[in-house]
Amino acid sequence: MSEAIDRLRLARAEAVGPIAYRRLLQRYGSAAAAIDALPMLAQAGGRAHPPRVPSRAEAGREIEAVEGLGGRFIAVGDPAYPAALAHLEDAPPVIAVLGDPRVLARKPVGIVGSRNASVNGRRFAQSLAHDLARAGVSVVSGLARGIDAAAHAGALESGATVACIAGGLDVPYPPEHADLQARIARSGAVVAEMPLGTGPLARHFPRRNRVIAGLSLGVVVVEAALRSGSLITARLALAAGRELFAAPGSPLDERCRGSNDLIRQGAHLVEDAGDVLANLPDHPLREGVARLPLFARDAPPSELAEAPAMVFADPTARTRAEIAAMLSATPTSVDDLIRRCQLSLPAVMSALLELELAGRVETLPGNRVALLAAPGA
Repeated sequence: MSEAIDRLRLARAEAVGPIAYRRLLQRYGSAAAAIDALPMLAQAGGRAHPPRVPSRAEAGREIEAVEGLGGRFIAVGDPAYPAALAHLEDAPPVIAVLGDPRVLARKPVGIVGSRNASVNGRRFAQSLAHDLARAGVSVVSGLARGIDAAAHAGALESGATVACIAGGLDVPYPPEHADLQARIARSGAVVAEMPLGTGPLARHFPRRNRVIAGLSLGVVVVEAALRSGSLITARLALAAGRELFAAPGSPLDERCRGSNDLIRQGAHLVEDAGDVLANLPDHPLREGVARLPLFARDAPPSELAEAPAMVFADPTARTRAEIAAMLSATPTSVDDLIRRCQLSLPAVMSALLELELAGRVETLPGNRVALLAAPGA
């Protein structure tokens, strides 16, 4: 229980993102040791005050509150943590699950689409989800209005569904879906990355979308405009190596232009559940549509990826300053950074970790890093 509390504390610590969380555990071996090192690391990176870390009592109260709702926390590395989600570079360090965690690993398929969906779009999403759930698939969606709600409703008719929400477990959104969320928790699972009491802010939805994509072996897009949040989920799914599916729609309907474009670019066309089941991988990293030239990253192998294990060094102030000076708000490959600065991999990775904990840089998926604007800039 002590390690579980410390892992939650580290996950909730100021300036510790999902990627930094994993690197801290790898470097120090335990959450407690990583927490003890945070003040020193942040100070080395240029932070005036140590990052705030919740106390053991605060973390314990949050665990008790989630358990009081009937849920539980699952940390990355726990056997119950969804294997597909764990493959993400920026997998949530800790998720709160209300319902049956086993549903998360039951051949999950995401269904997403327009909030302002047509009657036909909602009917198709509900029918597709019903048939997939009947075939033993866990339908994953975001509890939003429109396609999401239709998919959850269809899956509940014949099997299980998973709702990934942008706020805390105790803050249903939209409010009118509180009853739907409760029904899902009784027969499926509700997943939240954010702490209890957190309202869904705009910046939380892309994070929620990556959880939908990360949990799923494949994602189906039903009705998505060209500037749709559903296309963000689709891109995240492709970046994670998942299969992408799209339902064709009328070319006269603006709500279908984005999903139709996905088919044009190579996504599997879906007319019924059979089209999904026939192309669904058994493993999230199986070769598939995500490896098509349009979506694949045309880049040489990463030096970081080729390293047998992450190693760290104690960088000098000059090293940190040199690295920070080479960064900008535009994400940069860490491999390119290493080649440009001609420093060792251990020195660069340690310096980047310290700069991130100081709130000066952000580590992104794809082995990239970007400079953060100074407060008040």
